Amino acid sequence: MAETKRRLRSSTVVLGGMGVVAAALTSCSSDPDRRCVDRDSYTYEGYKVVADKNCSSSSSGSSSSYGKSGKKKSGTSTDAAWYYDSDVSGGRADYGTFSKSEAVDRGGFGCSSSGSGGG
Repeated sequence: MAETKRRLRSSTVVLGGMGVVAAALTSCSSDPDRRCVDRDSYTYEGYKVVADKNCSSSSSGSSSSYGKSGKKKSGTSTDAAWYYDSDVSGGRADYGTFSKSEAVDRGGFGCSSSGSGGG
């Protein structure tokens, strides 16, 4: 018998390509990974991760325990804020940012950076 080479059908190639596209789209999220940390607790290991209830759930980026005058508000025990895209180890977070927009602009595979990109 003569051997015949098997050809991939175009539908197989298209379906395989759709899997790659789907993976690329799902790996890019508009909400970066975040941890609630105490800004006053920084050591060489990073910021101490605290309970999420200490951070405001607003999407404005960070919540501070300090008033407009720069003095600590009364009744607050921590200066908690959201810390984005950080490495977390042993209850400490480091190498992240307090800026949500900066964390989103970092992007990843399949993500496009749509930041202002000043010169």
